[in-house]
Amino acid sequence: MRVPFSPPRMDKKMADAVLDTLYSGWITTGPKTKKLEEELTKYTGGKATVCLNSATAGLELALRWLGVKEGDEVILPAYTYCATANVVMHCGATPVLVDVGDDFNIDVSKIEAAITRKTKVIMPVDIAGMPVDYDELRELLAKPAVRELFHPNSEQQIKLGRIMVLADAAHSIGANYKGRNSGTLADISSFSFHAVKNLPTAEGGAVIFNLPEQFDCLAVQKQFKVKSLHGQSKDALEKSKAGGWRYDITEPGYKCNMTDINAALGLVELERYDSDMLVKRKSVFDKYNALLEKHEWANIPVYKTEEKQSCFHIYMLRINNATEDQRDRIIDKISAEKVAVNVHFQPLPLMTAYKEFDFKMEDYPVAWNNYQQEISLPVFYDITDEQIGWVIDALVKAVEEVM
Repeated sequence: MRVPFSPPRMDKKMADAVLDTLYSGWITTGPKTKKLEEELTKYTGGKATVCLNSATAGLELALRWLGVKEGDEVILPAYTYCATANVVMHCGATPVLVDVGDDFNIDVSKIEAAITRKTKVIMPVDIAGMPVDYDELRELLAKPAVRELFHPNSEQQIKLGRIMVLADAAHSIGANYKGRNSGTLADISSFSFHAVKNLPTAEGGAVIFNLPEQFDCLAVQKQFKVKSLHGQSKDALEKSKAGGWRYDITEPGYKCNMTDINAALGLVELERYDSDMLVKRKSVFDKYNALLEKHEWANIPVYKTEEKQSCFHIYMLRINNATEDQRDRIIDKISAEKVAVNVHFQPLPLMTAYKEFDFKMEDYPVAWNNYQQEISLPVFYDITDEQIGWVIDALVKAVEEVM
């Protein structure tokens, strides 16, 4: 038996949606992309949405829109995928890393010490689909001493009047925090619809705007659309209208729009997301928990509390007291049983591209400990009970042989 890690669900509904799009004549940004934006706004409760080709693009457009540039600093967790930090570097700014808590999310209590006069953005990451403590973060930003450190240097920063919260919500569509949906927990949030995500569009992402009242989020939405299409004042749908051929280039923008082919997939999956996909993924998490709870070495992930509920994106198991070498040997043995597992993620200080900033892994002890012990188990829509049992058997056997 083979157990893959996270293949996307592709069924007749999704195939039919793509065929319908192909035959419609609209395969670039068009009516289905616009429809998906509308549906995501309704689903999250946000104020406006822009669909793009990735969550990464959404994060970078948000930084560019805010005016983040060389000399600025952006605070983010040491434990995240490289995309979170890459966009900061693309803007010429400096990533400032903060350690995480036991739940893998940024430790809000350690953020204040990292804030300086150069800080323009805090970028929390909802690891595995579990939201960060956003209310604690907002309370921190409201402290007089923190507000006094904020020195805006762009029109948007002046208008906001404080450090912006830009959520890397790549994992967390469908998650909620204190009754509020992911997408409404930060000023701007960026979702990923990559093939391995809960809601896949092959490649894709969306930015959800929840900016305070001094901003017109529909106007900001339009600004992002312009930025995502080379600075072009009209998209293909607008240009297709009678007499609509003339357009302007209002800025040297980027090319990161979503296509209607991608949006067609997203519309199918979003319609059944809460009633089907999340139900299935939760059942997989619950089954793993039931099979692992008797093992003292199993540090089972928390995916629901009184205040939060994950969207069950990644099952991030930890092997208590494992060293990095032991964890790696356990993975090798599991792989030999034809079970695909993963590690989420290698903390940024371990990566060559970030060593120039003189980050040292020992400065982030919780991130380091979490990483050494972490193994992500397979979670996907079509996984069977037999496959789940095979995964656990392979895991238990490997741990008992190594530890």
